[in-house]
Amino acid sequence: MTFLVLDKLTKRFGDHLAVDALSLAVEKGEFISLLGPSGCGKTTTLQMIAGFVDATSGAVLLEGRDLLTVKPNQRGLGIVFQSYALFPHLTAAQNVAFGLEMQRVARAERETRVQEALELVGLRALADRYPRKMSGGQQQRVALARALVIKPRVLLLDEPLSNLDAKLREEMQLELRRIQRTVGTTTILVTHDQAEAMALSDRIVVMSAGRVEQIAKPHEAYENPASAFVAGFLGKTNIVNGATVRPERVRFADSGLEGRVTARIFQGNHWLYQVETAAGNVTVIRQNDGLSVPAEGESVRLAW
Repeated sequence: MTFLVLDKLTKRFGDHLAVDALSLAVEKGEFISLLGPSGCGKTTTLQMIAGFVDATSGAVLLEGRDLLTVKPNQRGLGIVFQSYALFPHLTAAQNVAFGLEMQRVARAERETRVQEALELVGLRALADRYPRKMSGGQQQRVALARALVIKPRVLLLDEPLSNLDAKLREEMQLELRRIQRTVGTTTILVTHDQAEAMALSDRIVVMSAGRVEQIAKPHEAYENPASAFVAGFLGKTNIVNGATVRPERVRFADSGLEGRVTARIFQGNHWLYQVETAAGNVTVIRQNDGLSVPAEGESVRLAW
């Protein structure tokens, strides 16, 4: 039996169809990302799983049981919000212990599990620190420990890294994946960040206007997008005669499609080019290997 199944899950707000018959089967221990732009229905889908939003129709089956008939606080889910939602008057350890207290876990076991959860996220030394004395990354780790300490059957993550700066967000992506693999908790992440989804996920669910555009492993969706929307959303792309060609696959060559360089931007480890051709504008990524590169205005030929 598949661990978690979304069966034609649908949500309408008046005349607006926010989620349109979304179906998805998730295996136990899998990391799934719901990916798409604002308003695509990914957060509404997560909220229906959590029970914060009532579904219009469809089902959410966890090991065969329909969660839509279960109260939110009885679904056995761990949730990390974009804002972290920590209690400011409680220490890190007290925040992590809160869910266990609600479950009336005995004090000795509670203290052991809190210390284990803080150790897992690398914050055991900050157990007595209050949120206001913690960095954004540390607060995010406390929120993650609080969600995991109750040993949830499914972990739901609602844009948990979006408030962090770029460098810290990248570091926390690696940390989040490490923790998820260590614990093995089935995880569903909502994000609009393509790089984040591809870095973290076993599979991604690309959504647009309430519909699923493609469900695939990250590299499969990137290399073989099911639609022009997926091709354009998952990074830079060129569409030539109906075929998708990623910019890093295009190269300057002695023969091929004729063009003229209209823009050249240095981005550290690579150059980003715009080339005007008879087939339309083509984006090219040229690795910075120290060799000479075409200048703006120069005539070139492209191959891939």
